[in-house]
Amino acid sequence: MDMTIRAMTPEERNYCYSQSQQISMQTGLIGHLRGDMGSNGKGFFSTFFDFRADLKTEDFKGAFDNVINALRFDENYGGVLKDRSALAAYCRRTPESSFGGDGREYGFRVDTEQYSYMLRLNPNRGEYNLYCYCYVRQWLDRHLHHAEKGIRFITPDYKEKFRIDDGDKIRITLSTDETMDRICRYIDDYHVEVGRNLYHICQFAELMERNGNTVIPLRSSLPEQCHSVLPDTGELIIIKKGESGYYRTDIDMGSKAENRALADECNAKSGVSKAQEQAMSAGSMFGWAVPAADPKNYDEIGQPIRPKHRDRGDAR
Repeated sequence: MDMTIRAMTPEERNYCYSQSQQISMQTGLIGHLRGDMGSNGKGFFSTFFDFRADLKTEDFKGAFDNVINALRFDENYGGVLKDRSALAAYCRRTPESSFGGDGREYGFRVDTEQYSYMLRLNPNRGEYNLYCYCYVRQWLDRHLHHAEKGIRFITPDYKEKFRIDDGDKIRITLSTDETMDRICRYIDDYHVEVGRNLYHICQFAELMERNGNTVIPLRSSLPEQCHSVLPDTGELIIIKKGESGYYRTDIDMGSKAENRALADECNAKSGVSKAQEQAMSAGSMFGWAVPAADPKNYDEIGQPIRPKHRDRGDAR
């Protein structure tokens, strides 16, 4: 059988959970399998939940059985589903598959010619050890390709304010200053799911303006907080994602250089890059919707990446 298995990309992880009706239809979801390996870790107890019965053809059922059997019994595929110990060992050998690094969930994508299987694995006893979401491969890949463009947020007159990645959050601040954080999902270039609601992007912009609400991105590419120093005084500070200004630390190492070194040490321990720190600093000062608050606009040492200018052919 021609089959490949690899760790999911971060963008693919959204698709090993239950989605809305709209996204499930667009991605060609057939259904999903839920399984556990029993109290002794040696069993395999599973239930399949249909989504599109019309896509659950005899061809799919045969292919799916072959995939699960290969993952259980064929050592060429790592024996990932042989038992819970083998599952745990396979996950540990593939650290890039971990969701957040807490050791609870790991994601793998299995592809055959026609179908894709998104595996979410949990090696812990007493919990479901396997979720496998089954898709028509061509449909899933098409949706993922379009979603790479990100989700646009615009003004009512169609001026783009910012973009976020599929599955990222926004923070809505109401006219009462109450805030609501909502996960957003890409539908197409003109539609977005905000929480459980589906909107045209212009409809959402008009709704926010009419109600006096403001919207900022909460990018998953940014940490929840980071350390930095004030440019003028060298004071050590903490910056929190989505908030204006900064928090004082009451820690002074004696000089601006030493405070800078401590900020670098704290950020390194937390896995915060130079690009992320610079983006956090810009967001706290100029607003989280500005391009400078996106870490993709900085290089590895935290310097802004200059935009590429097109050669018009008249350069001398």
